Amino acid sequence: MTKLTSYFATVVFIFIHILCQSSASGDETTTSTYNVLEFEAKSNGVTDSTQAFLNAWSVACGSSADSTEIYVPKGRYLLAAMAFKGDCKSSHITFRIDGTLVASPDYRVLGQANNWLSFEGVSGVTIVGGALDAKGSALWACKLSTKTTSCPDGATTLSFTNSKDIRVEGLMSLNSQMFHIVINGCQDVLIQGVKVIAAGNSPNTDGIHVQLSRNVAIFDTSIKTGDDCVSIGPGTKDLWMERISCGPGHGISIGSLAKDLEEEGVQNVTLKNAIFKGTTNGLRIKSWARPSTGFVQGVRFLDVEMIKVQNPIVIDQNYCPHNLNCPGQVSGVKVSDVLYQNIRGTSATAVAIKFDCSAANPCSGVKLENVNLTCRNQVVQSYCTNVNGKSVGTVQPSSCL
Repeated sequence: MTKLTSYFATVVFIFIHILCQSSASGDETTTSTYNVLEFEAKSNGVTDSTQAFLNAWSVACGSSADSTEIYVPKGRYLLAAMAFKGDCKSSHITFRIDGTLVASPDYRVLGQANNWLSFEGVSGVTIVGGALDAKGSALWACKLSTKTTSCPDGATTLSFTNSKDIRVEGLMSLNSQMFHIVINGCQDVLIQGVKVIAAGNSPNTDGIHVQLSRNVAIFDTSIKTGDDCVSIGPGTKDLWMERISCGPGHGISIGSLAKDLEEEGVQNVTLKNAIFKGTTNGLRIKSWARPSTGFVQGVRFLDVEMIKVQNPIVIDQNYCPHNLNCPGQVSGVKVSDVLYQNIRGTSATAVAIKFDCSAANPCSGVKLENVNLTCRNQVVQSYCTNVNGKSVGTVQPSSCL
């Protein structure tokens, strides 16, 4: 109980810190506003406005004002891949977007880039409102076609790397070529009121991916996509997710882990008040069956509803999609201290709970508390191998712990 109390005290501190950082620009400070139209951006969705946006960033970044705002009026703005780099004089820069940023309809223009809109080494950046339309459906069709093998990987729509004090609020991401939003090597990040939309069969279009980052909070966010709604990679610490809607998609996943031998762990992850609709997975922890220094520790899944989810609760330490080039070894990732509390709803398959843990490093401290999962016209089951834990309260299907 002491450990849990300490953990939630840490979470409260994180929230206060993030909110204080994000509201600092509301104090009495000087603010300069730059309209992208003043830099000759065109709102017709046809004329390339890339350089105009970069010029606006350059001026805002170099401003001596306490805070600056880059304003994007209503309209559609055609943009190529671009990087907004840090080391700015202004301590707070806000992108206030009333329009839609669009990528070229030719997926090859963006497809060779790693990222479409990339923020690198920035501090105190806020994005408010607007829509990002990456027009990824043509690239998805290329990847899904059996006749074509020369498709580019595609670009992440919005990426933050090695940055801090970041806020993204009220943004919509449409039809990303690859991941929609990536948080990599960052700290103190708040994502709120975001909508992610892509087709259920769109490949590799994770909604939000977090890795090598700490103190990240995601609130009031709806994700409909073709891959993980939220994917949590190595080196993630102190991640809080609340009021999340997921589906279609592959659920919320910690992993896949054990891609590399030397890998940082994942710790202190909480999901609270979430709903999964028709997803292939619900709450998933996954690692490849190979040696790794990685670990998963201190995970809380609280108050979650499942609606026709294929695999509502799953730990898979023999992860190998499509059963191709499977390593066939034993996972070195140690999974411990995982709580599933107040999980309810319907499974689309008979096995509603599956813990397939490592023979070399069995899962430990796994707890099921008040879990009620049913399956239409089938008796629900649970499956356990190499896992130690306990059940508390009513647990359906019957616990195998």
